[in-house]
Amino acid sequence: MRVALRSLRRTPGFALTAILTLALGIGLATAVFTVADALLLRRLPVQDQDRVVVLWGQKSDQDFAYPLGFDDAREFAQRTQVFERVATFASWGAAPLPIRDADQISRLRRALVSGEFFDVLGARPVLGRALQPSDDVYGAAPVMVLSYGAWQRRFGGDTHVLGRQIVMYEDGVPYTIVGVMPQGLDYPRGSDFWAPVAAAIPPKGLAFVSLHVIGRLAPRVTVTEAGAELTAFFGRAEASPWGRDLRGAVQTLPRLVLGDVRPALFVFAAASGLLLLVTCINVASLLLVRGAGRFREIAVRSALGAGRSRLIVQLLIENGILAALGAALGIVVAAAALQTFIAFAPAGVPRLDEIHLNATALAGAIGIAGVAMLLFGLAPAVMTSRVELQQALRSDPRQSGSRRSRLATEALVAGQVALALVVLSAAGLIAKSLLKLERAELSLEPSGLLIGELAVRSDQHADAAKQRALLERLLPQLRAIPGVRGVSPVVAVPFAGSAAWDGRPAADGQSAEEVAANPMLNMDVVTPDYFETLGIPVLRGRGFTEADRADAPSVVVISQSAARHYWPGQDPIGKRLRMGADLERTVTVIGVVPDTRYRDLRDARPSVYFPLRQSFFPFAPLALAIRTSGAPDAQVPVIRRVISETEPGVALTSAASFETFLDGPLAQPRLNALLLAVFAGAAVVLAAVGLFGAMATMVRQRTRELGVRMALGANAGDLRRMVMGRGLAIAAIGSVLGLIGALLANRLLLGLLYDVTPTDPATLTVVTGFLVVVAAVASFIPARATTRIDPVVALRAE
Repeated sequence: MRVALRSLRRTPGFALTAILTLALGIGLATAVFTVADALLLRRLPVQDQDRVVVLWGQKSDQDFAYPLGFDDAREFAQRTQVFERVATFASWGAAPLPIRDADQISRLRRALVSGEFFDVLGARPVLGRALQPSDDVYGAAPVMVLSYGAWQRRFGGDTHVLGRQIVMYEDGVPYTIVGVMPQGLDYPRGSDFWAPVAAAIPPKGLAFVSLHVIGRLAPRVTVTEAGAELTAFFGRAEASPWGRDLRGAVQTLPRLVLGDVRPALFVFAAASGLLLLVTCINVASLLLVRGAGRFREIAVRSALGAGRSRLIVQLLIENGILAALGAALGIVVAAAALQTFIAFAPAGVPRLDEIHLNATALAGAIGIAGVAMLLFGLAPAVMTSRVELQQALRSDPRQSGSRRSRLATEALVAGQVALALVVLSAAGLIAKSLLKLERAELSLEPSGLLIGELAVRSDQHADAAKQRALLERLLPQLRAIPGVRGVSPVVAVPFAGSAAWDGRPAADGQSAEEVAANPMLNMDVVTPDYFETLGIPVLRGRGFTEADRADAPSVVVISQSAARHYWPGQDPIGKRLRMGADLERTVTVIGVVPDTRYRDLRDARPSVYFPLRQSFFPFAPLALAIRTSGAPDAQVPVIRRVISETEPGVALTSAASFETFLDGPLAQPRLNALLLAVFAGAAVVLAAVGLFGAMATMVRQRTRELGVRMALGANAGDLRRMVMGRGLAIAAIGSVLGLIGALLANRLLLGLLYDVTPTDPATLTVVTGFLVVVAAVASFIPARATTRIDPVVALRAE
């Protein structure tokens, strides 16, 4: 051990470079392993989690998740032959609900579930009890079960929370807390608490409730068989209002919990694995270079009686010290990387509070270091220990090293370049995708736009008519606020995705088969100044006016893609659509607007807009879009005061600028770009260091040859070109291999890219060119050193 430490102290530059290289690779790999352990490897607090599946309907040409009606879901639960137990939950998932919080209004996300929900999951509460079928009856005492996160955030983990009540703002109903679920369970994603669906909704309202089914598979039943049973159920004529062409879609609970994070996590794992491989290759090349300079030292030890096995053990001890120090520093890097990940992670990342360094992560770091040094340190040790005594003792220690050692080093450097190009190309594609997503045409004006959500007391505004009357009174007061240029109700906050009230209208003359093939349209209820407030231009026809009252002809405004679908090549103005569950309501198209990305940043879906006074929905839009002349957030206190003074039973529970909402769908792509940029940057730096080291070693080991060339008439430029040519040749070989690897590996990015293909020629060209430039710089510095070679001194050394 002392001999190994003395040896490393004699070459501090090598030791420091190797330790820092290992720390970077091990640290980032450990951080990714820690995240993967928390999200992928650690099991949910659910019994036999892979047997718990969620079911919904799907059409072959759409990715929309079609729910079941309340009665259909109950019937399916009674008929099923492939599930041990079945439960249901509201298809809209965990919806934010206003609650009374002392003298303020706050929001908790509520999931409405059937009484069998937790029994199907096999989840046991850490406090109290779970929901039961006896709770899921209208008229039963309102009860709720808290998620672990809500219990910690709202009640500080108080073990005496059972029996306490949370009062819903809208109906004033107090819900009694009867249990707390374990950490890691918040499905549907983001749930703060669960309440029984049948107890929360009057019986006459259950017909309008849409549900997803969650079930526990019977033994030896596959996911495919479960989907086939649901498909057969949809085939019955009366099974679904969405048509008989639905097929059953089934997904296991662990995959649904991870959602969009899962593909990104696999990409990060692959990138960190490649970076770790680059790290190991880099250290292996450093060890080869160092070993080439120690041939005389090894020869002397061998001449003094040291056996080859003893020499190999001594070299492996040195490698072990480097690995241990690299792992120790790597743990610090991992901790910093995890803090960065948590800080930038979007709200949708599940189990974020469970991601931290633990014994498993530390063991992983040590294991990674040990395996890396064993695999990539053994070969250099064996090669270094293999010396010809007479040749080694006679050689110049500054110019020692075999041709085989040089070729091995250059091959390793080419491998580093290839792997770096794979990671760099992935980072380039993700960055280009993010840039396109950030520049996507919204077809509305986000600057100066404020979006707020209202909470209303149901005892004062019990139905849609009263809610519309409320808006008629409230909107003029808000428009009168100085600095407010426009106000309009909206049915949802930005980027909320598909809604339960979206539908599939029919054009006059369409058959049932044609209606079933129509796209799902976003359905929005708006006021006459909606389009002006949001900055949406009317492309054809007109928008709504105050004349579009309940007693006037029913009219709608549609988006461009809807017009193209229903009446391709025709003027849609004056055409008619049939709406409603039974297509019983006829409306006339009066205007066309662009497809906006208000609901979904990645997809400008077709839309249909209804005037508020003609709306047939059983609700009124209770979110507000407010156009301001200054900073939107500065108007929030004034808006909140005007609302409370005008309507005491109404509260503004949340408000944020449109740009703030825009950060939501961009958070995951930005995190993807940031992390891959870190991996790519590290890989490029390591590859550049490896190439620099290889070229510097070549110059040092071939000093005599270069001196002879100069003595025979070669000038400094010739020598520089020779060294740089060798470096660029290595980089070119690595780039070709890297491009082949990138074309194969980038298919993993398909689910993460937006408007960019995995084989995008421009991106691959740019990253390859960038890597060649880096290689040229890394080769130029050693090449410039050839100009300082004195041929007389070089020849005298022989």
